[in-house]
Amino acid sequence: MKDAFSELALILGDESAILTNEPLKNHTTFKIGGNADYVINLNNENVSKIGELIRYAKQQDIPYVFIGNGSNVLFSDEGFRGIVFLLRKFDDYKVYDDYVHASSGILLSKLSKVFAENSFTGLEFACGIPGTLGGGIFMNAGAYGGEMKDLVIDVDYLDIDTMEVKNLKNEELEFSYRKSIFQGKLSSALILGANLKAVKGDKDEILAKMDANTESRNQKQPVTYPSAGSTFRREEGIIVAKLIDEAGLKGYKIGGAQVSDLHAGFIINAGGATAKDILDLVAYVKKVIKEKYDVELHEEIKYIKERGV
Repeated sequence: MKDAFSELALILGDESAILTNEPLKNHTTFKIGGNADYVINLNNENVSKIGELIRYAKQQDIPYVFIGNGSNVLFSDEGFRGIVFLLRKFDDYKVYDDYVHASSGILLSKLSKVFAENSFTGLEFACGIPGTLGGGIFMNAGAYGGEMKDLVIDVDYLDIDTMEVKNLKNEELEFSYRKSIFQGKLSSALILGANLKAVKGDKDEILAKMDANTESRNQKQPVTYPSAGSTFRREEGIIVAKLIDEAGLKGYKIGGAQVSDLHAGFIINAGGATAKDILDLVAYVKKVIKEKYDVELHEEIKYIKERGV
């Protein structure tokens, strides 16, 4: 890949958007991960080049991966031998009378403020979610009784197999708990943006609800430590955090990785944690819960290996 930088810069027309040998810990909420060969910042101006960039990567057999705010991923300690596309600067939006169109890289926390400023209700639940719109749609993010599926009208995405921009309506997105079609049959697609329904509400009530959600999150979740949010998926009829707590695992550490003392559903980077520490602790928690309660836990975190496989 020795000539990749010049080729990528030529396609982008802006070599300053490309970081080489870049620490991935700088781009994830876990603050963990080795170096990537290339990190490319996509924004509202250069995102139109994404098709050409992907074609080049495919032709050269260069692995690539897309991330938003890096809030639900764990990169290998060995880094990533390829291109990491960052989407969080691809964040434009437009407000209409009864819907908002936004690009996939916009932070959900920012978008919730846009809704509030325009007295639109429905997105208050997302004010403290650290991810982007694209990531929120990908995993049908939710909190405090709300989910992305409740707001999404339709989604524009890039079909990476055909390199065509396509659109899916809400009913076609196969939303369920922390899942969407983009984790299944469209796992290679890139979410570009979405239209979200916007219902008028009382601005003071919207802001008060956001404040209450933020206060609750700050009190109940380990927001002062790097993490990737809830580590494990909810299991039907089971409160996973309660199970982990009852198993005596609250505060349990492996290296710099720790089951949070505040909320047992979170594994945090308590200081200097490696990806191996996190993976070892996840495996240990799963083993203990399986042995004690015969419950199989499934992690929400996406682990990205050195070559993305």
